Amino acid sequence: MTLPDLISALVGGNLVVLLLAGLILLSVYLGVRIVPQSEKHVVERFGRLRSVLGAGINFIVPFLDRVAHKISILERQLPNASQDAITADNVLVQVETSVFYRILEPEKTVYRIRDVDAAIATTVAGIVRAEIGKMELDQVQSNRSDLIATIKESVEDAVENWGIEVTRAEILDVNLDAATREAMLQQLNAERARRAQVTEAEGKKRAVELQADAQLYAARQAAEARRVSADAEAYATGVVAKAIAENGLEAAQYQVALKQVEALTKVGEGAGKQTIIVPAHALDAFTDAFKMLKGRG
Repeated sequence: MTLPDLISALVGGNLVVLLLAGLILLSVYLGVRIVPQSEKHVVERFGRLRSVLGAGINFIVPFLDRVAHKISILERQLPNASQDAITADNVLVQVETSVFYRILEPEKTVYRIRDVDAAIATTVAGIVRAEIGKMELDQVQSNRSDLIATIKESVEDAVENWGIEVTRAEILDVNLDAATREAMLQQLNAERARRAQVTEAEGKKRAVELQADAQLYAARQAAEARRVSADAEAYATGVVAKAIAENGLEAAQYQVALKQVEALTKVGEGAGKQTIIVPAHALDAFTDAFKMLKGRG
């Protein structure tokens, strides 16, 4: 073998080795897939679904498999949407909604629906109109939490086949036209006025009841005081009667004398009374009382 033939053989052998090395590196590059935590990758083989790659290092068959879709599994929020709806009592309202969702099964999402956001928004609008049409305006305003729960459940049932989870649905606002707002304002003012009148009437009624209770209590206390006074007077009269019965006329005269002395004492204690006119027989009361006390002593 000549030298040129040897060189040609070496060069040809190195080229094959290089081609083989390049092919191996390319196969490794195409066969290894690193998927982020926030994504899932849909793998196809000859146009058909092969597998779904989760987070981390994954391996596929080079030149046969390919990553056809990279789907984010992060929670998403649809743009706030407004739609008109008519309540059961024929009131036109404009409802502003917001929906949050995330994709759980991307193999269903990519092969069953083209525009996920538009599909969910359309579904939500239809469900909102249907649910509000079953309720009167007052129920929509007062039972908003129940309405939100019903809408969320209905949307979840509708998008279940798309591999989507609805995490939250919110009704941000319920707007009314100007005429309806004015009518509601008048109704609220009338209700406030009625409540004020009822409160005032109840206050007056309560005041009358309290005043009557106070008068009844005062009457009961006065009656009790009169009863106690009468009992005391009866007791005193009984004592006097007993003394008269035991001591005769002297006890009666003694009591009369004491009463006269007490009366004269009160007259003398009055303001500005330097001169006191005393009946002549009143002095006898002092004398009799003194004699009786001396006799008892």
